[in-house]
Amino acid sequence: MWRGGMPRGFAWESALSESNYCDLARFAHLLTLSEGPSALSDNPPQPAIAECVASDGYRFRFQRWRPAGAVRGTIVALHGIQSHSGWYDYSSRRLCDAGWDVWFLDRRGSGMNGEARGHARHADRLVNDVIQALSAARASGIDSSGKVSAPPAPVLLLGLSWGGRLAAAVAARRPSLIDGLILLYPAIFARFQASWRQRQLLRLARIFDVTDRLAPIPLDDPVLFTSDPHWQAFIRNDPVALHQATSGFFVSSADLEVEAQQSAPSLTMPVLLMLAGKDRIIDSPRVRKWAEESPSKDVTVEEFPDAAHTLEFEACRDEFVKQLIAWLDCRWPPGA
Repeated sequence: MWRGGMPRGFAWESALSESNYCDLARFAHLLTLSEGPSALSDNPPQPAIAECVASDGYRFRFQRWRPAGAVRGTIVALHGIQSHSGWYDYSSRRLCDAGWDVWFLDRRGSGMNGEARGHARHADRLVNDVIQALSAARASGIDSSGKVSAPPAPVLLLGLSWGGRLAAAVAARRPSLIDGLILLYPAIFARFQASWRQRQLLRLARIFDVTDRLAPIPLDDPVLFTSDPHWQAFIRNDPVALHQATSGFFVSSADLEVEAQQSAPSLTMPVLLMLAGKDRIIDSPRVRKWAEESPSKDVTVEEFPDAAHTLEFEACRDEFVKQLIAWLDCRWPPGA
C-alpha cells in the first residue's frame, strides 16, 4: 500500500512546460473559449503536468486538472487512438470546475510522450499503465499515517473512443479500483474493420513477434470525428496527433477489442455510456446492446442523435458535459 500521499514515481509540476504539445493545449483552450458562452467559473482552473514512471521504467506525462477548492473525487481519463489530452481541454475544465480532480493520461507513445511513438509491446502493458494510475489515485486519499480518508473519495475511470476499449478491459480486470465507469462513444465495436490483407499481416506479426513495423492509423479524415469545419481544421493541423502506430500496438489493440467486447458481464459498478447518433467510427447500436449485458443495476445510456463521433467538438458539447456532471452529482453529491 502506498503511504504518505502520492506514490513514488509521481512528480507534479506547477506549470505547463515549453513544448509544441503545450502550445497546442493552449490553442485548444483559446478555441473553446472563442465559441460562445461557457459554463466555466470566472477564474477557470489551469492544468499542471504530472510525470509518472511506469513499472517498466517508461516516463510518461499527463495533464492534471486539480480544483482550487474541495475535491469531490478523481477521474482518470483515457483518450482515443489518434488524439491526446489536449483535445479535451473544455470538458476537463468543466469537470475540474465542478470539483473533480481530473487526471487525463497521455498514453505512452502519444501526446506529450514522444518516446517509442505509437508503440505498445502488448496489451497488458497498456492495461498496467492505467492500473498504476488508478492505484495512485486511490493512494492520494491516504494521509501520512496510512489512514484512508473517510469516506474514501471516489475514483472513476473515463474512456473515450479507443480509450473506452481500454477502459472497459481495465474495469473488468480490476473492478475494485474504480467506483464508476464513464464510456464516451467507446470503440468496443468499430465500424472500421481491417482488410483481409491487414488481418493476415497482423496474424504474421503475432506469430513471429514482430512488434516494431509502423503502419498508418486508418482515421485520416477529420470529417469522421466532427461535422464542425472549425474543429476539422483543428484536427487536420494538430502536430501532435498520432497517425502511425507499430505492429505491436495494433496487435495489442486487437486483443483489447476482444477483451472489451467480453467485459460487460464483469461491470458491476455504475456505468454511464454516451453515444453519438451520427457516429461513423463506432457501431453505436452494438455498443448499446453490449451495455445491456452488464449486471450493474446502475447503467445509464445517453445518445445525442445529431452528433458526430467526438462530442467535445459538436454543437451538443455543453449539453453532453452538463449531463455528465449531472450524472456525477446524482451519485456523488457535492459536499457529501
